[in-house]
Amino acid sequence: MHNFLFGIYPYIALAVLILGSIARYERDPFTWKSSSSQLLRRKQLMIGSILFHLGVLVIFVGHLFGLLIPHQIYEAFGIHAEAKQLLAATAGGIAGVLAIIGGIMLAHRRLNDPRVRATSSFWDTAILLILLAQLALGLISVPYSIVTAEHGEVLLFMAWAQGIFTFQSDAATHLAHVPLIYKLHIVLGLTIFVLFPFTRLVHIVSGIAAPFRYLFVRTGYQLVRSRRSQPLPSRTGAVTASRKVVAPKPAPDATARPAE
Repeated sequence: MHNFLFGIYPYIALAVLILGSIARYERDPFTWKSSSSQLLRRKQLMIGSILFHLGVLVIFVGHLFGLLIPHQIYEAFGIHAEAKQLLAATAGGIAGVLAIIGGIMLAHRRLNDPRVRATSSFWDTAILLILLAQLALGLISVPYSIVTAEHGEVLLFMAWAQGIFTFQSDAATHLAHVPLIYKLHIVLGLTIFVLFPFTRLVHIVSGIAAPFRYLFVRTGYQLVRSRRSQPLPSRTGAVTASRKVVAPKPAPDATARPAE
């Protein structure tokens, strides 16, 4: 089971993430968005959204560069494994607290306000709760990271992640003896990758790609298509009291002969 979760499941999750996102964009691009409810309880939405997105962005960038950049590069700058693990735990802990506070505010708004709840789909609420669970697991792992910093466990996670991306068959062995809290955090993170194409999370890609598409791909004006199944009723011939349509008099024909 361990080899499946940490040696095979990562490839399944990444394949679903990439292929599912492409398929959704090709099949139904108009759902490639995050539905807005900002007119309802706007203040709580703005505060919660800023805290949540700021914290998640810091965590995402930290995980991306922290796991995939070879440790030799950190060593070249004098950052050893213990210092790197302490830095990751401290910065990740602060960002995690901000994100979970913002996430709780967003969840409270979505679950408590009847109007917001009525405009939310099942997956709008479910994916937010799953992200909160992932943030909670990450925060629980922070004390373990600080206490075990001298052992340099961060090197094991780096070796695993880089082994997955370089298709090493023994990548799962690096996580064989790490604490359970880390394993739960990784498995839930991979599950979020699987759910990514089927939820509102796809708008993350839009946010990253939109500037490049606007600058380099856009060929003209934005096209706006209506969802109406029937055209609007014709207004031809309508005359209002304030604006009367007067037909212009025909110009006299200079070549016409006078009547005899």
